[in-house]
Amino acid sequence: MIRAVEAVTPFKEVIAEVKAAGGDVFKLCYQCGKCDVVCPWNRVRSFSIRKIIREAAFGLTEIESEDIWRCTTCGTCLRECPRGVEQIELGVSLRRIASQYGVFPASARPAHTAAGSLRSHGNPLSEERNARADWARGLPVKPFAEGMDVLYFVGCYFSYDPRLRKAAVATANILNKAGVEFGILGTQENCCGESIRKTGAEDVFKTLARENIKTFVDRGVRKILVSSPHCYHTFVNEYPEFMVHLEVVHVSQYLLELINEGRLELTGAYEKKVTYHDPCYLGRHNGIYDEPRELLRKVPGLELIEMPDCRDNSLCCGGGGGRIWMETPKSERFSNLRVEQAHAVHAEVLVTSCPYCISNFEESRLILEYDRVMEVKEITEIVQEAL
Repeated sequence: MIRAVEAVTPFKEVIAEVKAAGGDVFKLCYQCGKCDVVCPWNRVRSFSIRKIIREAAFGLTEIESEDIWRCTTCGTCLRECPRGVEQIELGVSLRRIASQYGVFPASARPAHTAAGSLRSHGNPLSEERNARADWARGLPVKPFAEGMDVLYFVGCYFSYDPRLRKAAVATANILNKAGVEFGILGTQENCCGESIRKTGAEDVFKTLARENIKTFVDRGVRKILVSSPHCYHTFVNEYPEFMVHLEVVHVSQYLLELINEGRLELTGAYEKKVTYHDPCYLGRHNGIYDEPRELLRKVPGLELIEMPDCRDNSLCCGGGGGRIWMETPKSERFSNLRVEQAHAVHAEVLVTSCPYCISNFEESRLILEYDRVMEVKEITEIVQEAL
């Protein structure tokens, strides 16, 4: 194993990088195996994050291996570890080494492509920057100006993906209905950088973060509304590394607040059985479980039912940690398992509040080909239908 590492980068450099990410802490591991038991990969194939990170602590991990790219950073291992080992940070440190030396297995190469697109276009989808606000064409959506109630930070997938644009439109329609004075950045909005950071492209993340922060400061932004849990997470937990503290609210929290204040009224019936999926970066990483459910319960006629593996035990969709850009065989997709769980509780609608989850669930829904049609919805789409 050591020989494989040294073929790419000096043995000591690997150890130093891992130690900088807290690698010495992993030596506290007493091999209880709890992290492997809860890792979603072990529902579809044999995999041991414990083995990879333990070897890394001693500089023995093969960074050419595809295994270091499997982690979705879902956080289940962190929740279970009795010794406080930072598995995610250690895994990302290995990816930084691999990225630095251009070592990408075939399945991970799309992440490298995404990094190039982020550098040139500010988004990972190779879309033109000047098309970032096209989703809002024909809508009463204004450029953000100082003094507005909130900046709606749309995010890459909600700006460009044809399916997810519907959720951005729904959000804008709801905000306008509630009389919220909001604006968007349009071509001045960059990717938040959360996912590309998890692939090891630290320089790309820092560039995106600094550009966004400068834009926020220059525009006089006071409060940021986000649709993506990944934007929420990085603004709240990672941008403070740049000495900036932002007031950030997820759309599920904000819409519930508008309803409770009497600024938004839901009068239309939505008489369907709905189950809610907790995105990893909204739930496990940031503790937002109740607000989305409370928001759904405000919808007249909606019957909310729970799946197995809900709330803190939510099953990852498989899109975090940059894996939304990587190739996953159909037989190894966590999203297939999640859609099966939703179908098993007889849900008519699987609703969530994350662009990666929706993208993966939509694809799994088509792959599984159930006789009974089950819809996949972003939470704002349901609220819009209930206006």
